[in-house]
Amino acid sequence: MKELSNSVCIVGVDESDEVGKQPDVSQLSLHLQASLNAIADAGLKVSDVDGIFTAGQHSPATLGEALGVNPRYVDGTSVGGCSFIIMVGHALLALHHGLCDVALISHGESGRSGTGVTRGRDTSLSGQYEMPYGFGGAPTYFGMITNRHMHEYRTTLEDWAKVAVSTRAWAGLNPKAMFRDPITVQDVLDSRPMFYPFNLLNICLVTDAGGAVVLTRADRAQDCAKKPVYVRGAGEGTDHVLVTEMEELPLSVATRNSGKKAFEMAGVSHGDFDHIMLYDAFTSGPPIMLESLGFCEPGEGCSFFDAGKSDPGGSLPINTNGGGLSYTHSGMYGIFPIIEAVRQQRGECGDRQVPGASLSLVNGMGGMLSAAGTIVLSNQK
Repeated sequence: MKELSNSVCIVGVDESDEVGKQPDVSQLSLHLQASLNAIADAGLKVSDVDGIFTAGQHSPATLGEALGVNPRYVDGTSVGGCSFIIMVGHALLALHHGLCDVALISHGESGRSGTGVTRGRDTSLSGQYEMPYGFGGAPTYFGMITNRHMHEYRTTLEDWAKVAVSTRAWAGLNPKAMFRDPITVQDVLDSRPMFYPFNLLNICLVTDAGGAVVLTRADRAQDCAKKPVYVRGAGEGTDHVLVTEMEELPLSVATRNSGKKAFEMAGVSHGDFDHIMLYDAFTSGPPIMLESLGFCEPGEGCSFFDAGKSDPGGSLPINTNGGGLSYTHSGMYGIFPIIEAVRQQRGECGDRQVPGASLSLVNGMGGMLSAAGTIVLSNQK
């Protein structure tokens, strides 16, 4: 895979017209807004798109019909919120082999308002074999994982709270973020209890939002409207479906495997990154992913959020858009860390811009740490 490094670029990114609470905008409309905005950001036309990648309720065929596109290549990989990060690697392969020339990865979800959403009965393995025994959705699953981490490594409620504080500091610099007011560790600890060890401010937002990413081969990228951002590495992996079957609870085998693949393809190591985007549905997610990726030993991930290290002006900026905790989280969040990493690599982030950013890591989880995708992005070959 090393020979594919830098062969494909991200040339367009954008969100739906607004993110947050949009009861009058359907889920499909969020898709379309984001897709059209990202295509325009790339300086391309809708008719240029011949590869469509998406996950969730709406299939690539539905999105193609709505856009008026008959794609030559489609991908509907759906393994949770990291699906869109994984799709970057899939698009890289499709573009490299000439299966399409312009790839669109799109997400739209009316997670807060439920507008245009089809609800169904839960027939999953978890619905059959875990929920009858007291599991009641993501907070309970991640609560169990987080409790195990606290038992194994003596992490504390204060440690998790620092993640929320750091992320909110970045959100204060993002005009699109839903919550921007500063918070303290004590604010997190005093917020409404939800499911131990989580209080309200330990848990992501629930919003309506869309996001999209446009990719093409590096030779064509030079003719697009914005500075190209190279895909230097990509990796993916899955581990378990049922949390009760996690191989290395509370760490993620899928995250470790996907990171290893992406790092090897990109030819980089942990110390090379100057910007990191991690999926943060819960405050325990980023530290556990840092541990699983090998940035530190198990139990040491929270140290990245100590003493301002991950904050604005810190030595290793993390989740600079405000994350799922404070910026937006529609349900399948993985498209938004990609958008932020691309904007950081282009130098478009205004007050939250990381000075001299040249290498971004994007890592996301799917399901209950069941799947993972990792990509390495750079503004330099």
